[in-house]
Amino acid sequence: MADNPYEKMNIQWFPGHMTKAQRMIEENLKLVDAVCEILDARIPRSSRNPDIDRLAGDKPRLVILNRIDLADPAVTARWRRTFEDKGLAILETDAKSGKGVKDFAPAVRRLLKDKLAEFEAKGQVGRPLRVMILGIPNVGKSTFINKVAGRKAAIAGDKPGVTRGKQWINIDRGLDLLDTPGILWPKFDSQEVGEMLAITNAIKADVLDKETLGANFMLRLREYYPQALTERYKFSPDPDMNGFELLEEAAKKRGFLVSRGEYDIERMANTLLGEYHDGKLGRLSLEQPDDGSLDTGK
Repeated sequence: MADNPYEKMNIQWFPGHMTKAQRMIEENLKLVDAVCEILDARIPRSSRNPDIDRLAGDKPRLVILNRIDLADPAVTARWRRTFEDKGLAILETDAKSGKGVKDFAPAVRRLLKDKLAEFEAKGQVGRPLRVMILGIPNVGKSTFINKVAGRKAAIAGDKPGVTRGKQWINIDRGLDLLDTPGILWPKFDSQEVGEMLAITNAIKADVLDKETLGANFMLRLREYYPQALTERYKFSPDPDMNGFELLEEAAKKRGFLVSRGEYDIERMANTLLGEYHDGKLGRLSLEQPDDGSLDTGK
């Protein structure tokens, strides 16, 4: 197999409203005591916006690994250690079910214990802590906020970029959250980042070539989770096949025949992505901590 078997794609995604959102975030950072960044536990590297390191500056940081229900728990544990080694506070959650969400307020108060002591020393006992919530589109940010608040306080949706303007949300008498629009950066650092965002639906997969995306996803699954392909699509992935051949093999097993001897790999690519979104391939993490560097700005 070649050193880099992945097919190349051109990926760019930076809608105009995201420039405005980034400017709004910069302007409002002075109003908050800490920054909370929500990441997708399946792709902690690709779901981190490198601009957030610059935007957050010296503000205390809490990183939330969300969607742990969809990620490989062993890999999530390694990611947690990686972030903690960088000096970042970590919370693992599944916002959809609410798992881990009750630990958010205590985690914020631990993070800002010095700020709370400062308030007390100044006689500002009633002054609430203010935390800005950041994250790329469709990472579960609004769902998380609604669970923390115990009510529908933020607009949630399954399409990228639902939250457009800032929203102040009171959690309890001592904690206010500033919700912000999800932002991506102007250019992806690599094709891999764009692919990971498309596979997990952070950006619309429609802007990419579905067959190539599906082929490269097949290669990643063969590398990290070959048993998922065997169990779901009933074939053992050949190490000498390219991604399109793997898609074709799965299409054969599904009976996606378009003409004699020719199989519908576009349909198979759509099926693969759809079944992954539905959790039918199991709990899979698409990035490992040792896949590359993790720049946390710390």
